[in-house]
Parts: sequence; structure tokens; C-alpha cells
Amino acid sequence: MADLALSEEDEAMLDGADGPAAQLCLRMVVALARVRGAPRLLRVASAHVDGCLYHGQAGLDFVEWIGELGGRVAVPTTLNVGSLDLRHPGLVHADAETTANARRLMAGYTALGCTPTWTCAPYQLTHRPSFGTHVAWAESNAIVFANSVLGARTDRYGDFLDIGAAITGRAPDAGLHRDANRRATVRLDCAGLSRRLLAEDAAWGVLGHLAGRVAGSGVPVLTGVPDGVTEDRLKAFGAAAASSGGVGLFHVVGVTPEAPSLSAVATADLPVHEVAAADLRVIRDELTTARGGGIDALCLGTPHFSVTEFEQLAGLLGDGPPFHPDVRAWVTTSRAVLAEAERLGYAETARAAGARIVVDTCSYITPVLDTDVRTAMTNSGKWAWYAPGNIGVAVTLGSMAECVASARAGHLVRDEALWAS
Repeated sequence: MADLALSEEDEAMLDGADGPAAQLCLRMVVALARVRGAPRLLRVASAHVDGCLYHGQAGLDFVEWIGELGGRVAVPTTLNVGSLDLRHPGLVHADAETTANARRLMAGYTALGCTPTWTCAPYQLTHRPSFGTHVAWAESNAIVFANSVLGARTDRYGDFLDIGAAITGRAPDAGLHRDANRRATVRLDCAGLSRRLLAEDAAWGVLGHLAGRVAGSGVPVLTGVPDGVTEDRLKAFGAAAASSGGVGLFHVVGVTPEAPSLSAVATADLPVHEVAAADLRVIRDELTTARGGGIDALCLGTPHFSVTEFEQLAGLLGDGPPFHPDVRAWVTTSRAVLAEAERLGYAETARAAGARIVVDTCSYITPVLDTDVRTAMTNSGKWAWYAPGNIGVAVTLGSMAECVASARAGHLVRDEALWAS
């Protein structure tokens, strides 16, 4: 294990020069660096904190303790989803004590100087880290997007360490911060998949789920993918790969910034997994835990809905009929994206069809859905993976077009030709 070399500024912070909160937080960062065998600490340009989701008293005690010690973030810091929709009080079905503690936790993080973005997709905001920039991001889909799509560099940071990095502006020079760990470990050959299937975000979520299984915590690289893959498809892929496996970085040859060619990210003897449409159908059906064609709810926006996804949804809804009266619909997004979707008229189109728009939180973690919902349809591989265990609903996975058609009909509508191609 390499010896950890600290700068004079690091040593001074450890001695308390920047106050007790920074001293405590740097002790955590240094402890992680030594465990990871990091040779030094890096200065990070920004942080994204996941610890503002209320899981119990310990998290609340910690953030309020840091605040009492005078803690303030040293770099621009965004906040992940909380346990409440602060814009729509009462939307989350939680008891009074949980609601109060969740609100205190969210307030505790803003008191440290964090920006109250309340989104799992901070990369949809205007301030995004540039290529090669070292950051300290938590939240699995944000980590994989920053590394893969933006070409920034972050390792996986969990609760407490995320705010520790934000307050100190430091992170260990280890993991995905380092060149050697950003090389591909397995190749997924997608040349056998149709362009029509690859034009669907849901297919990218299913493909990401497969990639997570194949790669584990390694680095998959995709080949045989057409140019012009949208950020929404890459978002869906990364979120699912980070959920079914431990993927923190992926490459798509000719698409993502570090992979202009296969040789740029991989050796010639890289293991290859050939992907066929049948593989994706198997994953789609495994993620579809609902039996029969009944649908109580439609859930879109995991990770948070983007402006372009709102545009796509509005285009599918058009001047057509609203959702079936027996199907309740939720779309989760960030405050910033909602403001833009409202300005462009997309949000009103969704609401007119019967959708409820949720901000600040996520519908597969917190009790947003009505208590009598038993089956829900989604186009998100990540939502389909987590919702059955987290909130106890059965799930049907499909494309956004299938979701809209099903929600209007009141029962499952499938385009099997899509998934056979």
C-alpha cells in the first residue's frame, strides 16, 4: 500500500486551521484514502451529496452536528433527492415524525451551503463539470453519468463521505479518478440490435441492466452502436448498469468522450459478450414482475425526467385522449427541469392527460404512490429493478410509447415487434 502524502494545506486542515468541521471531515477523507491506497488527495471542483435522503436518526444527527461545528462547503455542491416534495406538501404519505425529520435533514444540508437542487440528475443543470475535471459525486446514476458521458472523474462516494469531500474540497486519488482504472474490462457487441430498438430509452435501460450483470463493478464498453445516441439513452443505460451491477463508468465507442475508438479504452484481448434482441427480451421480462395485463399506475422519471423527455411525452400525448380513469400517473423531475417544461408547455400537456408531477424526491424510494396501487408501468430499468422491493408494487417495463398507450387503454399494450427486432 502506497504511503499517503499530504500537502501543507492538508496538514493544516487536519490540525484544525479551517475549523473543527473541516478537521473532522478531512479525517474521514484521509481514512478512506488510506484504505484505498491513494498516494495523495485531490482537489475537487464540485460535489453532489446523496445523504439528504432520510433513512434514520443517525443521518440527521450527523448533518446537524457538522452544522453546529460551523461546517460550510468549500466547493459548489448540489443535493440529491430528499424524502419529501417540498413544493407539494402532503404528496408523500409519511407520518408526522418522519416528515418533520426529513424536512430537518434537508434544511441541515442547505444550511451547510449546499444548493437545494433536490435531484438525482445534477448533470441536467447548467453547471456541469468539464472533461477531465475531478469531482466528488454521490448517487450511482450521477456518478456513472459524470464519468461516462461528461468525461469528468469521480469515484463512488456514499453518505457522510460525500459531504466530507464537499466541506474539505478533497477526495482520495484512487478508483475512477485514475487512468488505469478507467480502461474497459468487457466489451458488449451490440451490432446485432436493430436501430429501431436502440431508438427506445427503455431498451437502453434493459441493455444497461444486462451490462451491469456482465461487468459487475468493472467498466463495460459498447460497440456496434450508431452515432447520435442521446443523453437520455445514456442516462437510462448508466442508471440501470449502476443498479444491477456496480458500474461507475462505461464507454460507447464513437459516442462517449473517452472512446473515439475501441483501442483508446481497451486492449485487443478484451472479453466480448455479443448482445441479441432475445437477450433484451429476457431482461425486459425478468424486470416485468406484474402478471396479467392490469395497470394501476404509470411512473416515469427515474432518473429524473429531462426537458427532452417531457417533450417526447407531450408529443405522444398530443391532442389524444387522457389516461384511463383507473390509471394514476406520476412523473418525477427536478425543480429546474419542471420550470423549463412549464415554460415550454410540456408540463401542462402532461397534467391535462392526468399526470401528477413530483419534484424533490423519487417515487421508488418514498411513499408517493397511492396506497392501493398494486401494479405500475414504467420505462425505467432502474425503477423496475428497485420498486418491487422498496415500495411493494409489481412492475411492467416498456417503452414510453407503450407506457402512454397502456395508461390510456387501462391495460397493457405491447409492441412486440419492437422487442423482436
